[in-house]
Amino acid sequence: MAALDRRAEGLNLRRGMGLADARAMHPGIDVVEADPEADHRLLEALADWCDRYTPLVALDGADGLFLDISGCCHLFGGEQALLEDMLRRFREQGFDAHAAIAATAGAAWAVARFHGSATVPGGMEAEWLAPLPPAALRLEPDTCAALAGVGLRTVGAVKAAPRAPLARRFGKALILRLDQALGHIEEALSPRLAVPELSAERRLAEPIMAIEDVERIVLVLAQSLRTSLERRDAGALALQLLLFRVDGAVARLPLGLSSPTRAPERIARLFHERLDALGQGLDAGFGFDLVRLSVLTAGTLPPGQADLGEQAADTGETLSEFVDRVGARLGRAVMRRSVAVASHVPERAVAFLPFAPDMPAGPAEATPAPERPLRLLRQPEPVDVMAEVPDGPPLNFRWRRARYRIVNAEGPERIEPEWWRESLPVVARQENEEERTYEGRRKAAAAEKLTQRSRDYFTVEDAEGRRYWLYRQGLYGLSGQVPRWFLHGLFA
Repeated sequence: MAALDRRAEGLNLRRGMGLADARAMHPGIDVVEADPEADHRLLEALADWCDRYTPLVALDGADGLFLDISGCCHLFGGEQALLEDMLRRFREQGFDAHAAIAATAGAAWAVARFHGSATVPGGMEAEWLAPLPPAALRLEPDTCAALAGVGLRTVGAVKAAPRAPLARRFGKALILRLDQALGHIEEALSPRLAVPELSAERRLAEPIMAIEDVERIVLVLAQSLRTSLERRDAGALALQLLLFRVDGAVARLPLGLSSPTRAPERIARLFHERLDALGQGLDAGFGFDLVRLSVLTAGTLPPGQADLGEQAADTGETLSEFVDRVGARLGRAVMRRSVAVASHVPERAVAFLPFAPDMPAGPAEATPAPERPLRLLRQPEPVDVMAEVPDGPPLNFRWRRARYRIVNAEGPERIEPEWWRESLPVVARQENEEERTYEGRRKAAAAEKLTQRSRDYFTVEDAEGRRYWLYRQGLYGLSGQVPRWFLHGLFA
């Protein structure tokens, strides 16, 4: 049995007991199959909700949370007021929660689980821990049983015992947990989410449900963040809007920008696009009672001064603003930019990455790059070519059932794959009769391995002035294989 309610605990059942033994004792008990994954999702949702108290929230096993509330208590009227508010809200959501506040994570964990909800005064950790069992130190069950076997049944007894014999018999983990709980050794918590650089929030006396009300609050919060960003000579590059619902659900709306900004109007417009795109997908439930706007990433944005003699700047939308607006509505992935990659192979020479105005154009070239077609076909298309043997330029070619007579040709330009790659991309083709035999397949594979190492590209012009980019894959007279020709691109 993984968990018990209060009524089951009153029947002398215990966690870890077999289901058959429990039914033998009480045949009428109700049993629900455990779902650890659903429990973990619920704990993650509760951790999201606890962000209303502090951004430093860490998971503690399968049923607990650690909150670092240093510097946050004054926002709620003190430690005791924060604790009471949290427990009240948990009860309203239907949870039976216990919480404790202490100067150390170990002491808070022990008091919450073995004493009940309380606030431990600073410096009083030893007195509060003394009557608790050794399990309050987060020890393994075997260690707790061994301590009980030698008469050490409380934390106070463990603390009073000589440390050296304890370490030799029960391991260093016992001493480490004791020192962490007493504050002799620092214990670092690992927050589940990164801490924002800046945040501004608005707590509402009455929950709001209309998207228009949320947008007005976003504008107010953006104006609050502007002052802090100006002090840092910075602008927001990544923002996040958190909407805390009354029933405990939290909506997180991230927003990325192409260039740093601290203009409240621009931030409000982008979140308008984001919220408008969600439409009915944003469920307000019984309303939002807390709205928070956070700066996740900031970039340098020094103040600027316009010339006094300049005319008013054009208020038209810039490229960065257009990219941000489209990204807010449809997602950042829809706007992509081609970036040159250090590769001679056409298919590998360009990468498409999310748009950013300061994205480098590509690696610096020691020599001018060769001329390339304006349009590169997604897949090279086979063509029938008449050419001079063994390596002359094409004289004419047939593509898509139309024949083109070539009047000018430049090439060949040989392109081979990088030495660390096996071969160039292969274009699928039909096998001929000879290749269907075992020996034919062996010869074809050997020839294929050689011919895939290089391509000979030709830039050709037909009688009407149209220019094409053709390449020959393979060489004449190599293992009886006839080279194949492909059209790879079209010039303007």
